[in-house]
Amino acid sequence: MSHPHYPHLFTPLNLGYCELPNRVLMGSMHTGLEDKSKDFPKLAKYFAERAEGGVGLIVTGGFAPNIVGWLKPFGGMMKFPWEVKKHRLVTDAVHAAGGRICLQILHAGRYGYSPLQVAPSRLKSPINPFTPKALTARGVENQIRSFVNSAVLAREAGYDGVEIMGSEGYLINEFLSPATNLRTDDFGGDAAKRMRFAVEIVRRVREAVGKDFIIIYRLSMIDLVPGANAWDEVVMQAQAIEDAGATIINTGIGWHEARIPTIATSVPRAAFTGITARLKPHVSLPLVTSNRINMPETAEAVLSNGEADMVSMARPFLADSHWIHKAKNGQRDSINTCIACNQACLDHVFEGKNATCLVNPRACRETEIIVKRASSPRRVAVVGAGPAGLSAAVTAAECGHAVTLFEGRDELGGQFNLAMKIPGKEEFLETMRYYRTRLDALNVDVRLNAHVNADDLADFDHVVVATGVAPRVISLDGADHPKVVDYQQVLRGEVEVGKRVAIVGAGGIGFDVSEFLVHEGVSPSLDAALWREEWGVDLNYTDNRGGLKKPNVEPPAREVWLLQRTDGKPGAKLGKTTGWIHRATLKQKRVHMLGGVTYQRVDDAGLHIDVGGESKVLPVDHVVICAGQVSVRSLADDLEAAGKSYSIIGGADVAAELDAKRAIEQGVLTAIAIA
Repeated sequence: MSHPHYPHLFTPLNLGYCELPNRVLMGSMHTGLEDKSKDFPKLAKYFAERAEGGVGLIVTGGFAPNIVGWLKPFGGMMKFPWEVKKHRLVTDAVHAAGGRICLQILHAGRYGYSPLQVAPSRLKSPINPFTPKALTARGVENQIRSFVNSAVLAREAGYDGVEIMGSEGYLINEFLSPATNLRTDDFGGDAAKRMRFAVEIVRRVREAVGKDFIIIYRLSMIDLVPGANAWDEVVMQAQAIEDAGATIINTGIGWHEARIPTIATSVPRAAFTGITARLKPHVSLPLVTSNRINMPETAEAVLSNGEADMVSMARPFLADSHWIHKAKNGQRDSINTCIACNQACLDHVFEGKNATCLVNPRACRETEIIVKRASSPRRVAVVGAGPAGLSAAVTAAECGHAVTLFEGRDELGGQFNLAMKIPGKEEFLETMRYYRTRLDALNVDVRLNAHVNADDLADFDHVVVATGVAPRVISLDGADHPKVVDYQQVLRGEVEVGKRVAIVGAGGIGFDVSEFLVHEGVSPSLDAALWREEWGVDLNYTDNRGGLKKPNVEPPAREVWLLQRTDGKPGAKLGKTTGWIHRATLKQKRVHMLGGVTYQRVDDAGLHIDVGGESKVLPVDHVVICAGQVSVRSLADDLEAAGKSYSIIGGADVAAELDAKRAIEQGVLTAIAIA
């Protein structure tokens, strides 16, 4: 019997010698746990929890086939026989939970952060300081043998298959692209020769592992870099990979050096699935589509439209390990949705930290953060229903405490209610839906429009103060002028902002407000066709290589000046993997971004400033203050004076640039610690 809501999503997929229970692949994502043997018990628990959650097939983070293929020095590798034992921890745990798992073999090529890196040609990547050594003919053969060796060891370690990473600009992809493969031997030149490296790897891996072993090949279907593959070459590669013995072809989107976002929250859901659909008539293997599929209705639509045979989701399983079971059992609203913020996953990895998840701090820390029933349930008050308070209230209720949540405004969410108004951050709505669902399921007593003091909380055993922040009031001549407003007034629609605006403060809030003000009408993040036009993505490869075309950007709704006191480029401290997207978006919208600004005064003429010793007047209709926040913590002071047991979390604790990652984590850890 088919599933009543998601019949395609929960149709088994027969691979011949095995059957997958559903059409969901947990895609590869490096967590950092792969890089140290001591972390393999954590890695095993992490994957086992996802297998218990029902995912059809799991792919690990990338493991290098040899030292020159490292992502970074001493990174995860599958080269030596003695490495098999630690991987058995992972495969045994996944199989005990009823799942299947494949090892991803990833050779970094010129993306390897190491002086040992190799590539088809001696061409430095624009995102790496190291220049690779060009492989000799013998070196090419050695790399092929290394892939085969890794696959054989993976089988010995109990993996159900391997994924050969042929996309995202790593070594195999570098061989495939004419932009990075300048060789004149049998592995360079026309498309047939450039693809020989990939085809030989798949063919020899199949010969070595036998027929009853999954080989997923990750094919770059759209490179999004100049001078890359043409569409007919992509099709030719796919067909050759199928003939070489692959079981499944997975979709890769873009290179890491591409100047087009592919997985950030501003990218519309399923924005790239059309490229997988284009390939389907040309091959008979199951095709997996990818990127920004985070909810079951999106996955079902992609499959029911015939765009792919499976969907790949990586970060959604960081956010919720039981995504599959919840969707299957009619609990869609209980899914803790990935909002594609990158703040705790990709940003962490690129900073050399282990990945986790902003909306699920337990991700990759399942052995450390354990939510269990309290031995002595308490009466707990949580004051403030922003991200920190919501996290604390839900977790405390999960621990068995009787929780009352007080919120001074008429809605839950705090600063999240402002964030979700920013074009490209609409996914924050899903987080609020998740928390509302959990509060209801856990019978948390929610009281809105409730302003409480220490005396009102006398009957509670413990109080969690999550009262948040207020905008910082700056000292500026003319700060009381009608032109001057704060960011909360703007985002809540309390003022009708004019056509020329100066924004004081170029941190995350300043960038968000800028994006809010320059967009009008439908948000591109909600319209995939409009988004592709603005970023110059051409799924049809019309007379171009790499799927690129000239961007067609909607004119800005307002003229905006984004200003900061400090010297340098505004936005330099934004997220490592998303900051460039925000800067590029505002550049497209012709926002004036100025650093080293001294603010003089505001009057009827506008905002008077000094930049580099030159005074000027910005003739603006409004000046929006985004110059930081201050903690709202008077309740904590009163509780302290009364000798009441309390904790303080979120913005009330630290009023630095709004940080939902820290706030939600604090909420979880604080609730677990209540005794």
